[in-house]
Amino acid sequence: MAQLWGGRFTKETDELVYRFNASISFDKKFYRQDMEGSIAHVKMLGKQGILTEAETQEIVTALREILKEVEDGTLEISHEYEDIHSFVEATLIDRLGDTGKKLHTGRSRNDQVALDMRLYTRQEVLEIDGLLKEFLQVMLGVMEEHVDTFMPGFTHLQKAQPVTLAHHFGAYFEMFKRDRQRMEDIYRRMNYCPLGSGALAGTTYDLDRYSTAAQMGFDGPTLNSMDGVSDRDYLIELLSALSTIMMHLSRFSEEVIIWNSNEYQFVEIDDAYSTGSSIMPQKKNPDIAELVRGKTGRVYGALMSLLTTMKGIPLAYNKDMQEDKELTFDAMDTVKGCLALFSGMVATMKFHKGRMEASAKNGFTNATDAADYLVNHGVPFRDAHGIIGKLVLHCIEKGVSIDELSLEDLQKISPVFDKDIFDAVSLETCVEKRLTIGAPGQKAMKQVIALHKEYLAQDWKSGISDWEAGLLS
Repeated sequence: MAQLWGGRFTKETDELVYRFNASISFDKKFYRQDMEGSIAHVKMLGKQGILTEAETQEIVTALREILKEVEDGTLEISHEYEDIHSFVEATLIDRLGDTGKKLHTGRSRNDQVALDMRLYTRQEVLEIDGLLKEFLQVMLGVMEEHVDTFMPGFTHLQKAQPVTLAHHFGAYFEMFKRDRQRMEDIYRRMNYCPLGSGALAGTTYDLDRYSTAAQMGFDGPTLNSMDGVSDRDYLIELLSALSTIMMHLSRFSEEVIIWNSNEYQFVEIDDAYSTGSSIMPQKKNPDIAELVRGKTGRVYGALMSLLTTMKGIPLAYNKDMQEDKELTFDAMDTVKGCLALFSGMVATMKFHKGRMEASAKNGFTNATDAADYLVNHGVPFRDAHGIIGKLVLHCIEKGVSIDELSLEDLQKISPVFDKDIFDAVSLETCVEKRLTIGAPGQKAMKQVIALHKEYLAQDWKSGISDWEAGLLS
């Protein structure tokens, strides 16, 4: 068992206890971040005169070599080590002897793991933001193409009023746009460096925490060493944001599943994103949408797990916090996979415009506009509401839509109806006269699409420095 502590102990740790305590099986995931942090730390120690220039250069060179060997597969991260920090430091000591032992000067594994997790999470936030942006671009493409594709809008899963496919997709655009805003917010709030916090009370060495923070692209150092090693708020915020992303994807999945059903036939999912049945040859199942809907629960579970872990932990660092990693890693990977697959599914999906329009007509989605017609001709709204209710009942009995009735039939219900009623209740009129910003009318919709294009042309990440290339070069 390779570990970097033991002077206080008189006997070996029990093998089962050691394995239970070890984290190398999952924290090896941020081997790169551990070495990035170590390089920044050593450079600062050299700048401060705590290490000589020769020692600094020797350690930095060896760390870069170790990183290269891990990445090209010539050096394996062995599970004989307790954690990734032990692996890196022990490997360094094997190569440099006493000089390697100076790497850990002025830091603790507590601030080291806090740094590694922040660096790793920060990169994940950027990747997730990129996938969200790609998905928004896919949705915007659908919106541009379908500003005149009429479909029923729903409340209570009942057909309510006519909208367009562009308008319906626009609602999801707003959801995922807010998800991106949460990524930016999380990034900016978490972007402070805990390195230099020590175990909990800082260090007696003359560290320049601003220097290490700047080297790694942080906005500055954390300002309380106890909070620096024990803060996991940024992970809870991220898991909450990831849960919200999955909730949005799950809602969208539910609609895709409904739209893909034989009863609706609004869409056809591409063969690449569908599967068949082992027994029923006619089946084409929306498995990707169903799996995304199902995987939402595991991301929720990660959030609840970390909230539960953190709820009773006193300051500062406690070993419980080791439980922040595995489920967070899984949640990150799950969300990234779901976003990538969903983007591909939507980009290749076929929309049956005629079927959508027919569904809107047959669902009396123009009933509200028929009532408005009567109101505009002097009928009190409450009376108009009752008249249209009778009209809908009459249509149901005859098996027709409102615009399929003759003027004579309409005037039997109310003499106020005139021949202009047919234009007033056409789907095109019902949608196009809704021109306020945010409504489905084509003029309003095109305004919104233009605003979305402006939004996607900007990128909040453009101001983030490319610190990693310089640090590792």
